[in-house]
Amino acid sequence: MVKFLHCADLHLDSPFVSKQHLSPNVLRDVENSAYESFKKIVDVALRESVDFVIISGDLFDQRNRTLKAEIFLKEEFERLQKEQIFVYIAHGNHDPLSERITSDWPDNVTVFSNNVETYQAITKTGDNVHIHGFSYETAASYENKIDDYPTNEDRNIVHIGVLHGTYSKSGDSDRYTEFRLEDLNKKLYHYWALGHIHKRQQLSDLPEIHYSGNIQGRHFKEQGEKGCLIVAGDHVKLTTRFVPTQFIRFESATIDIDQITQQALYDAIQSFKQKVRGLGRSFYRLQLNVSGDERIDPQVLEQVKAMILDYEENEQYFVIIDSLDIHYTELETHSIFKEFAPDLLAQDEIYEAALSDLYMNPKASKYLDHYMEHDRKALVERAEAMIHAELKGANRR
Repeated sequence: MVKFLHCADLHLDSPFVSKQHLSPNVLRDVENSAYESFKKIVDVALRESVDFVIISGDLFDQRNRTLKAEIFLKEEFERLQKEQIFVYIAHGNHDPLSERITSDWPDNVTVFSNNVETYQAITKTGDNVHIHGFSYETAASYENKIDDYPTNEDRNIVHIGVLHGTYSKSGDSDRYTEFRLEDLNKKLYHYWALGHIHKRQQLSDLPEIHYSGNIQGRHFKEQGEKGCLIVAGDHVKLTTRFVPTQFIRFESATIDIDQITQQALYDAIQSFKQKVRGLGRSFYRLQLNVSGDERIDPQVLEQVKAMILDYEENEQYFVIIDSLDIHYTELETHSIFKEFAPDLLAQDEIYEAALSDLYMNPKASKYLDHYMEHDRKALVERAEAMIHAELKGANRR
């Protein structure tokens, strides 16, 4: 039997987007979020009594790599060493070997070189496990080293491939060490521990091929739970289980509003925040679905935004509303065109009067076709679309 933890893409000290408006308490939590998430991962490894931990690249963020991050990881690895839990690291494009600050890791840590290597691990039950992988030498590593991975010739021993790279069918634009599933399957491994893609996903169940995703979201393109995978089993069958460890979540949500006074808006948003506060620290992009014909006064909306942000300053489990998007449901469901009677649209004199100022303007008229050639229904629908766009833009500001 073997039991191990797979994580990737720690990106310690990676910068967060748009944090200058945050209070000092919230800002401190944001800057420490990746550290706190990895502490939880080590807690999970200790609690689950795993045989070893695999980190599939990008422990650091190259341009922001600090001694603080190095010392932090060393201390966390020492926690694992006390319980005889080993760590296998493959460096990726954000933390290549050429950028290493220190290699003074505890004795339980093994770092793959820039060539494909194989290490043998012994589990707590005395079983052999072979772990294969390599580290990036530089940030720009496009070479394909899949062919260098040895093929498994003993199916009774669990073989694990560690790879920081890009699945050929993914939409990712940064294509490092691109691979196809057929390439991995040919190696006859039991598990592939992938890194580089920040979205957790399973590419195959036979063999098990997984991106564990990054351990902490940094912006709204990295929404949802983040963490690590616990993998357990033998050479016949391995099973995986996701364990969330994120310190802060990025999410989107929608709430319905039928009253648009300042107090009603504030109460509705605060009620939503209290419902989700128990899920932990979070940033939300919130859409308000507003029914009725009335529109929210922009000044009222700005005051509400300031109030709900101030409320979070001293909350341990803060819920920051990063943006408010106003969606007027009545405006969307009832077309302006329906407000005009057919005979009204058919009256040429009304149509001409509506367009006269535009066509009398010498700077504009020379670019316009004759107004009688236009589809009147299409003009109204186009005007409606412009109104919608303007309203949405105003409410996002």
